[in-house]
Order: sequence, then C-alpha cells, then structure tokens
Amino acid sequence: MRQVANPPNPYHKYSAEYVGEPPDAKLEVFEETATRSMIVKSWSPDLGRRFVVNCYRGCVHGCTYCFARQYHEMIGYGAGTDFETKLVAKINAPEVLRNELKKTRQKIPYLEFSFASDPYVPIEANYELTRRCLEVCRDFRIPVFILTKSPLVTRDLDILKDIECTVGFSIPFLSVETSRPFEPYVPTPEARFRAMEKVAAEGIEVALALAPVIPGYNDNEIPQILKKAKECGASRAFMSLVHFATDSIEEYFLKRLYEKLPTHADKIVNRIKEERNGRLQHRSMEERNKGRSERWKMINDVFELHMRKLGYEKYERLEKPKAEPVQFQQRLF
Repeated sequence: MRQVANPPNPYHKYSAEYVGEPPDAKLEVFEETATRSMIVKSWSPDLGRRFVVNCYRGCVHGCTYCFARQYHEMIGYGAGTDFETKLVAKINAPEVLRNELKKTRQKIPYLEFSFASDPYVPIEANYELTRRCLEVCRDFRIPVFILTKSPLVTRDLDILKDIECTVGFSIPFLSVETSRPFEPYVPTPEARFRAMEKVAAEGIEVALALAPVIPGYNDNEIPQILKKAKECGASRAFMSLVHFATDSIEEYFLKRLYEKLPTHADKIVNRIKEERNGRLQHRSMEERNKGRSERWKMINDVFELHMRKLGYEKYERLEKPKAEPVQFQQRLF
C-alpha cells in the first residue's frame, strides 16, 4: 500500500502536512458524468496541432517523470500519490465524443489517445471507455494514434484493424531493473515488447516511443531498445528528453529518485542540469525536448545512427508543426 505523498498544490491557497506517519493511499475511482467535450485541441512548437481524447484522469502506472501530474492539481488533487490513486473515469465519454464528431468531423484530421492519462489504465479493462471511443472513431472513419505502456491495447485489435491507426508503445528502459525506479507500476518492458509484436503481426503500424531519455541513466540502452523494438515489428520511432513543467513534478521526481537510486541520484540530476543551463525545468516549450550539451548531441547522433542502420522511419504526426501562436492547451477537459 502506498503512503500519501503530494507536493504542495499551487492552485490551493492553503496546504496541510501530516503529523506523524501519513495514512495509506488507497485506489479510488470517481465517475464523472459532467463531461461536455472530449476533443481537446492543443498546440506547441515541437508537436504542432493536436486533437486529443482523454477518457481518464490520473494513472496508476505511477511514472515519476510523468508530465500529466500537473493536470491532476487543476482538478483539486495532488501531483504525487493522488495522481496514482485518485482516478477519474469519464463514463459518458463515448456518447460525448460521438455527438462532438457529428459536428466537427470535417475539421479534425485525426485523434490521439491520450494526454492526461494512459488510455489503457487497468480500470479500462472494466470500463471499456477507450474501446467504445475507438468504436466511435471507426464509425466516423477518423485516423487514430494511440500511445500506451499497457499490453491491454491488444484486446482491441478487432477494432484497430478496421481503422487507420498507429499504436505507439512507450518503452524507455530495456529491463525491469532499470525501469522500476521510474516506472514502479508499469507492465514490464518485456510485456510491452510482446504486445508490440502482437499488434504488428496484425498489420497495424507500430511506433516506439523512447521517452523519456534520462541522461546518465538510460541513454546507453538506446541501441538495444531500438533493436528489440525493430525485431518486434516497430517501423517508426521517436525519442524525447526528460522534462519537468512544474515545481510539483520536479519535487516528486527528485523525492522518488533519491529514495530508489541514492547512489546514482546526484549524477542523474547533474546530467539533466547540463541540458537545462543549471536547471531541471525547461524555460519554454521550444526547449522542452532539446538538450544543450555535447553529450545530448552524441545521444541524438547514436539514436539517428541506429535508426538508419535498422531501417526505421522517423515518426511524424499527421499534421506537422505550423507557425501558430504558442498556446499549449486551449481547453483542458
């Protein structure tokens, strides 16, 4: 059982601290019926325009680096264990998505699953909100990109075979040993590779998300991960540098880092700071996935070299970045 551990919420005027041992953090699921819109339009300099669907908020995978932790604070929860144990299921998501696409289908080139949570969090096995939303996408013949860490995506192969689809698997670590300090409750890398192979065997395009790369920790695994993913059917790949958007995420990441890897933590922190001019957080969206050091240039060169050697194509979204005003999120939920 996890214990409550949340950084101070910047959206709360007052904060509280436990005196003595904090209580256990139990999994809670809140069913939301007030959702009026499912398609979120966002834009950033590195990713361009995106149309995103989130059926859930929060994620039990508990990845310590997850950028989506900040969005849990916006609905009154914490970015730490609250994000991992207080989940919100938008139980009217399929109906809302269908009604929305009736009005906007001609303006939307594709949809991404997901942004604020993994679309295949374990409770999806019961709620089937992602599956039912994919059925809506099939009815409207809209292309889909899915990014997940879960083999549960293989359950929906019957739908995915009928739509234009790319399934991206996030596998930034090669082994359980290297994964666990940062991805404590995620299916093992081997389980994700097996799921990747199963999806590719059905003729569905598979992409590898080597994200995040943590300099001084998993950058040496890049060639082996690319090779393994290629053997499992991946045809495209992309990578990104670990980044922290808020003080809360930085604080939680550091807390877990020093707990799980006390002898390596200083080295990892210093390597990240080399890429951020002495900071851990990026200063702008433009530099979010860009390192500054010669080491990062070498990491990029290794990635590109093995991409070419193994015959990968670089993953590009259906819509490339356009010169729009910098606006990260137009409507969150």
